Amino acid sequence: MLVSALILGLLGSLHCVGMCGPIAFMLPVDRTNSFKKISQITTYHFGRLLAYSIIGLAFGLIGKSLYIFGMQQQLSIAIGIIMIILVLIPYKILGKYNLSRPLNKLISKVKSSLGKALKKKTTDTFLTIGFLNGFLPCGLVYMAVFGAVATGNLLDGSLYMVLFGLGTIPLMTTAIYLGKFLNSTVKQRIQKAIPVFIIIIGVLFILRGLGLGIPYLSPTPIVEMATSTLECH
Repeated sequence: MLVSALILGLLGSLHCVGMCGPIAFMLPVDRTNSFKKISQITTYHFGRLLAYSIIGLAFGLIGKSLYIFGMQQQLSIAIGIIMIILVLIPYKILGKYNLSRPLNKLISKVKSSLGKALKKKTTDTFLTIGFLNGFLPCGLVYMAVFGAVATGNLLDGSLYMVLFGLGTIPLMTTAIYLGKFLNSTVKQRIQKAIPVFIIIIGVLFILRGLGLGIPYLSPTPIVEMATSTLECH
């Protein structure tokens, strides 16, 4: 399941470039010093990963709370279904509902702080930009958050989000260096692949929750295994 986060980041990074590309293009990197430029870009990505890890911890805690109440399997199935439904619902219908509306004030503050940070060139600027960038609303991040909740664990939730962030790094870095570099045909193919992969992840979460006894894919719940062992004895 953790591998799915990395692949989601890799495939979804084209969407990230479209959403966060302007920020990447505007990074005040030193284009006269290659080493300094690399370190600045690395710091920017570290800031994003730091933000994602915090988000993963928070939502992993929610998953942990539900796990304590014995809802881990139901949670995994529910999240899988939600992922699939969100992909299948036409964008025009989904676009009418602004999922980030309750956080509009906070998002406005993040954008304002981000705008100020982009005007600076101090050492900590790139960490700040990356960190704030990680908290901007994004559909792919929402999907990764669902995965973090389904892990049912703080550390796994954080790791899920970090792996998602790592998956976005190659394409985001390329965008910083080259700007617009993919032709429309390649972009369309990747964009079509993203929903398909999200549906696959959704199916995997559903199978995981069903506990069909399939190793790695749909393992038998620990409680059931313990009960079976006691019955054998």
